[in-house]
Amino acid sequence: MRGCWRAAAAAIGAGGGRAAGRGRCLMAKSKFEYVRDFEADDTCLPNCWIVVRLDGRNFHRFAEQHEFKKPNDDRALHLMTRCAQTVMQELEDIAIAYGQSDEYSFVFKRKSKWFKRRASKFMTHVVSQFASSYVFYWKDYFKDQQLLYPPGFDGRIVLYPSTQNLKDYLSWRQADCHINNLYNTVFWMLVQRSGLTPVQAQDRLQGTLAGDKNEILFSEFNINYNNEPLMYRKGTVLIWQKVNEVTTKKIKLPKETEEQEIEVTRTRTKVVPLHCDIIGDQFWEEYPEILAEDS
Repeated sequence: MRGCWRAAAAAIGAGGGRAAGRGRCLMAKSKFEYVRDFEADDTCLPNCWIVVRLDGRNFHRFAEQHEFKKPNDDRALHLMTRCAQTVMQELEDIAIAYGQSDEYSFVFKRKSKWFKRRASKFMTHVVSQFASSYVFYWKDYFKDQQLLYPPGFDGRIVLYPSTQNLKDYLSWRQADCHINNLYNTVFWMLVQRSGLTPVQAQDRLQGTLAGDKNEILFSEFNINYNNEPLMYRKGTVLIWQKVNEVTTKKIKLPKETEEQEIEVTRTRTKVVPLHCDIIGDQFWEEYPEILAEDS
C-alpha cells in the first residue's frame, strides 16, 4: 500500500493526474509483488545498543595517492571528524561517536525506533552520509590537494545488550588507537629520520613491547610519547553538549532613528569533539547523560 501511494504521488507530481496514479497503483498490486517475500527481516534486537562502525576501503592506497603526512595528517583526521559530526546532526538517535585513523563508530540509543530498527537502514544511512560528506568537505581541509578519485567506506553493525558491553567496545577501539599510533610513530621516525627502509623498520620493531617503542622514541629521537597530541593518542569522542553562542543583531529602539547592534546569547545543542580517555570511569561519571536510559 505504501508503494501505491508513492507511485501515485510521483505520477501526479509528474503531471500524470489521477488516471496515471490509478495505473501505477494497479501495477503495485500485480502478480510480481510476490518478490517482496524474499526480503530478509533485519530488525535489530530490542533493548540493545546499536553500533555502526565504518572503515575506509583501501585507505592505505588512498592516503599514499593523496600524499597524507605520516604518521598523522591533521587535515585527514579533522575531515573525518567533520564528516562524523554531519552524520550525528543529520541522522537520529546517535548518543556518542568515537573515531581514530580511518574509522568511526556511531552508537545509537538502545531504545531507538528509527526506521523500525532495521539494520540495513542504520548502516546504509551512516555510510552514505559519511562518504558524501567526505567528498563535500574535502576542499575545506585539503585546499591544495585535488581529490583524485571517490573514496569508499565499508560498514558493519553490532548489537551490545548491556551498557558495560558498550563501554568495553569503545575501550577496545581506544586501546587499538594507542597501539597503532605508538607503532606508527616509531615506524615513521625510523624511516624518515634514521633512513631505514620500511622493511628494515618493520624488522627493527618486530617483537618489541610498548616500553621498547617508547625507549626508541626517547633515546633516539628525543620524543616523549606522552607529549604527543591527545588526538593522535586517544582518538576523537563526539558528544552532544549545550553551547552558548554569541551573535550580533541589529535592532531599532523606540524613539531612535538609527539601528543599534547588540549581542545576543543563545544556547544550542551541538556535536562537540573531545580528545580524552574513555577507558576509565571519569569520562562516564562526568557525562552520565550519554548512556542514560531516557536520554
